[in-house]
Amino acid sequence: MYYSADIGVIGGSGLYELSTDVKKIDVDTPYGNPSDQISLVKVGDKTVAFLPRHGKDHTLNPSEINYRANIFALKSLGVKAIISPCCVGSLKFEMKPGDFVISDQFINMTSGRKDTFFEKPKVNHISSAHPYDQNLRALALESGKECGITVHDGGTVIIINGPRFSTVAESRMFAIMGADVVNMTQYPEGYLCMEQDIPVVNIALVTDYDAGLEGHPNISPVTNDAVLAVLKENEEKVKALIFKLIDKLEV
Repeated sequence: MYYSADIGVIGGSGLYELSTDVKKIDVDTPYGNPSDQISLVKVGDKTVAFLPRHGKDHTLNPSEINYRANIFALKSLGVKAIISPCCVGSLKFEMKPGDFVISDQFINMTSGRKDTFFEKPKVNHISSAHPYDQNLRALALESGKECGITVHDGGTVIIINGPRFSTVAESRMFAIMGADVVNMTQYPEGYLCMEQDIPVVNIALVTDYDAGLEGHPNISPVTNDAVLAVLKENEEKVKALIFKLIDKLEV
């Protein structure tokens, strides 16, 4: 049976399903299996394909995710846009836990990940100067404000391998490099969307202050328990923003 969807949503830590009223499907790809089954859900007049990035039971660490299979699977369903929420650690005091950042740039610090569809005999080189779609970013910002959520317009996300968190020295280096927030999954996910000509937007929930902030001795380094607590507090906000954005998309 042929299935199709209008919009793809890739759920991150703490977001493993958009709705309980879904149809789960398996999608095969030339790159292996996606992270999990894809859930098809109706949101208004649109069909949304939801895929939990780490698997529904969070069994995949960031470097074990089959990013190519995930993006190819959504592409094969015909999605016209991908919403890519994730959790981030902040490198700036003004980007506080519970805030959202609509990223506009990334810095890749990962290694060993399959990060391109352009392998022989089809080798290609494309610009990734502006990796996140500007129209989607504007709509995401508008959606966040309408939901009463604190959203930051733009931010550079630096992506590390994980699953460990940063040292103080690494966190300091990332800030010097110009990064605003730290994440473990936005590369190659966002870039692979570009290779497949799918506009993508990153909605980043700030869950912590990474390794703490120099000059702020009261801010402690991140712990997994602290991240989970902020996730739980903001789960409904994440969903509200995503649903609002889906409603605004014309696909």
